Amino acid sequence: MSTLYPQNNASRMTLDLGGIWDFRFQGDEAWQPIAVPASYNDQSPDPEFRNRAGIVEYRRKITIPKGWNGMRVCLRFDAVAHSARVLLNGREIASHRGGFLPFETELNGLLAAGETAELMVEADNRISHDTLPIGTEGETAFFGSDNPGIPAVEAGKKFQEDRGINRPAFDFFNYTGIQRPVRLTATPIRFIRDITLIPSLSGEVRYRVETEGEGADVCVEALDAEGKTVARCEGREGILAISQPKLWEPRPGTPYLYTARITYGEDLYEQPFGIREVRAEGTRFLINGKPFYFHGPCKHEDSPFHGRGTDPCLNVTDINLYHWLHANCFRTSHYPYAEEMYQLCDREGIVIVDETPAVGMWASDQYGWNLADYHKQVLEDMIARDKNHPCVVMWSLGNEPDTDTLPDKAYAYWRPLYETAHRIDPQNRPVTVVGCQNRYERDRVICSMDVVLINRYYGWYNLSGDLEAAKYAFRAELDWWEKQGKPVILSEYGADTIAGLHGAAPEMFTEEYQAAYYEAMNACLDERDFVIGEMPWNFADFSTCQGPMRVGGNRKGLFTRDRRPKMAAHYFRDRWEKM
Repeated sequence: MSTLYPQNNASRMTLDLGGIWDFRFQGDEAWQPIAVPASYNDQSPDPEFRNRAGIVEYRRKITIPKGWNGMRVCLRFDAVAHSARVLLNGREIASHRGGFLPFETELNGLLAAGETAELMVEADNRISHDTLPIGTEGETAFFGSDNPGIPAVEAGKKFQEDRGINRPAFDFFNYTGIQRPVRLTATPIRFIRDITLIPSLSGEVRYRVETEGEGADVCVEALDAEGKTVARCEGREGILAISQPKLWEPRPGTPYLYTARITYGEDLYEQPFGIREVRAEGTRFLINGKPFYFHGPCKHEDSPFHGRGTDPCLNVTDINLYHWLHANCFRTSHYPYAEEMYQLCDREGIVIVDETPAVGMWASDQYGWNLADYHKQVLEDMIARDKNHPCVVMWSLGNEPDTDTLPDKAYAYWRPLYETAHRIDPQNRPVTVVGCQNRYERDRVICSMDVVLINRYYGWYNLSGDLEAAKYAFRAELDWWEKQGKPVILSEYGADTIAGLHGAAPEMFTEEYQAAYYEAMNACLDERDFVIGEMPWNFADFSTCQGPMRVGGNRKGLFTRDRRPKMAAHYFRDRWEKM
């Protein structure tokens, strides 16, 4: 696991390998062009691109520049979904499990400066009970209606399995491939491996630097936003003392960023950071000692053509739409996002709840699955990657697991993950896991978190179309949560809405119903002091697999998939402007 994001500076160099690669399904002979980084699924009208489960192959030529002679050279992938095998001139040089976090491998001794080689990447998009996110294994697909027990249907499901059909146990499309940037990187042979920063409101910033190689000293400087040195310290561990510190605060405050400038021998790395503290206290969430109310829609990495592929233009557009909404946060539903988005949110003052890809764990026998060790490793890798981002204020262990069917076993699974997050996070941020609409009075997991996050769809999936009954039921549940003495965020709520569908009466699927639905639910939230946030589902319409409840994907967006606002977006813009 590589934690430091690649940089170009006086000591380090990167070479972006994005562009047009060769592509084929494993077993095919012919190659065809594919864009990297991007999901491959929507880059061809061939149904195989959209639906096939299995291994695909990418290839291209790579050359290490002659000027990199004598440097440590690595090949870095920001994400390949869901598992990857990397070959150089036919020889395996790396493999990685998991589709949302980076990995790298050194090329020294494999390819010399000035030499060219064939790079091949095998990407496997298959999901199962042993992957994160979870895939189905013969059960009903998410939002499907397979009528289990009917012989003809069971035979059809077996026919699907024999053809490699692999359905997700989650409600978003299983976009895959080389979805984030690929780079060649070069550092000095003696190099900085990792940096940990722990700020405090006093201006004292504890730091720790991990290095490779001997015989050099470490120097750390803190630079202000104008590039002026405001603190300096020698050694691999120490404290930078910044006088009269300027705090990082979410919008509409000032998200002030400092830079830690680390030198080690010939190596140099510059790590942006913010001075801020977060904690949960009683029924409040505090940023820099002040109560914070989360308000902003959840997101997906999803757009036409790119699928889940990294797109800096889309990131900027989306964050500017968050500013337009007067929103201040989102949850990385349901996986860690590309690092470029966190960097942008550091700069723009948008708060992030950072979530692992543990989604789809809804089967009652989930706690017998061999996932605990792997889940822990993914959590550790996510925290290692994102620990220095001031925008990240909370860790989410997963989304909507079954925690009430076998409550004791559920607690035995999730509690060690909670303890791991607190143990390894240098800044000791609050920890949560997002609860589904279940028998909350039986649950032991959600109540044990620092902050309670619950997804609720009164008035949509249940009590459908009856907003008065929905409010009655939601208020009854909120009465129960009030007795638990924890801060509560409504982390998903929403209604599918077809853009342009209107009615004199606010009926389901119309834009009027979506706006009325949110007015009704928010009225319940506004009555409760222990509620510290609202996160509508979803920011924008997004792609899903086919199903009888999905017309061209999930239509719960405040915006269409191409980012046109619906009536509900204007409703929230007015509501959040007044907060």
